[in-house]
Amino acid sequence: MMTAEEKKYKKWIITLSIIIPLVVAMLFGVNLRKLGYDVEPLTFLPPIYATINGVTALLLVIAVSAVKRGNRKLHENLIKVCMACSVAFLLMYVAYHMTSESTPYGGEGIIRYVYFVILISHILLSIIIIPFVLFTFVRGIAGAYERHKKLARITYPMWLYVAVTGVVVYLMISPYYA
Repeated sequence: MMTAEEKKYKKWIITLSIIIPLVVAMLFGVNLRKLGYDVEPLTFLPPIYATINGVTALLLVIAVSAVKRGNRKLHENLIKVCMACSVAFLLMYVAYHMTSESTPYGGEGIIRYVYFVILISHILLSIIIIPFVLFTFVRGIAGAYERHKKLARITYPMWLYVAVTGVVVYLMISPYYA
């Protein structure tokens, strides 16, 4: 049975789950420099947002450990930090791509296929994870702990995969940044 708080946020979660990927996709195709704006390329951002992905992965593991030890408040606070990290990542990722040329992957042979499998799975899951994270979070703050726990068993490994593969993708493409 859905709580009143969950019902309150359901439309917002669905809306955000549709709008965020669409806006990111639209902004990804906008390059301010090509539009004539005199902006510096934000080429310093990729290692920062890769680090944020790594921090998110680490904090997710610690958050799950905290709740398993019965420390709900620490778990909740760490998840809030993970969500803030994800928002910061997204803003930096879009800013980088709006000011810089995309970097083609230069690896050859089997590693090229490995890179693209990781990249594509990372991108697809980063879209799919949005409603999972938001619904899981709302269930937790609404006190629907059993339903939260049930959904978190799906959300956690997906979110962790997205965070870890974000770092892996960065490490694989970083030698090819100009």
